[in-house]
Amino acid sequence: MSKRRKLSPEERELWDRVAASTQRYRPEKPDSAETEPVLAPNAKPKPNRPELRGFQLGQHAKPCAPRHDLASGPGENLARQPVVMDRKSHKSMTRGKMKPEATLDLHGMTLAEAHPELIRFILNAQSHGKRLVLVITGKGKRGDDDGPIPRRVGVLRHQVPHWLRLMPLAPAVMQVSEAHLKHGGSGAYYVYLRRMR
Repeated sequence: MSKRRKLSPEERELWDRVAASTQRYRPEKPDSAETEPVLAPNAKPKPNRPELRGFQLGQHAKPCAPRHDLASGPGENLARQPVVMDRKSHKSMTRGKMKPEATLDLHGMTLAEAHPELIRFILNAQSHGKRLVLVITGKGKRGDDDGPIPRRVGVLRHQVPHWLRLMPLAPAVMQVSEAHLKHGGSGAYYVYLRRMR
């Protein structure tokens, strides 16, 4: 390692003149407790910033609107629908006290397979005078794809209530409700049918 060269007297004099004409960017901090300035007994240290009293962070901030408009689940949407059938029967049905007269299990089917099966089942059940039927869709399961666009879990669970509101099923269906836990819960629907005329 090479030794540091010492300044010559001329260089030292030049350096001292330059240093005397400059101002410190930051005030010099004391190196130890011995070099700190001693305050008078009654003197208070001057605060660096004005004291803020009665201030809370965010007190004047406006509340933010939710950033995501999340769609509610099919069960919540059905629960908001008006009750068209007899209220006493509806209450009994949603509590799982009415036994479905027929059951259709769509679990594991594709949309293309499930739609015609649902149409056939509902129209046959109505023509045979049945009033309460159970349609099992399954709750769905998360796929392996965690891409940037979220996909609905349980495609059939979301699609079946929509199909029941469309032709040719709409005239046959009086009420649709999420099933009671003993009949499948959110993975199944009670479909209450109108009488054949």
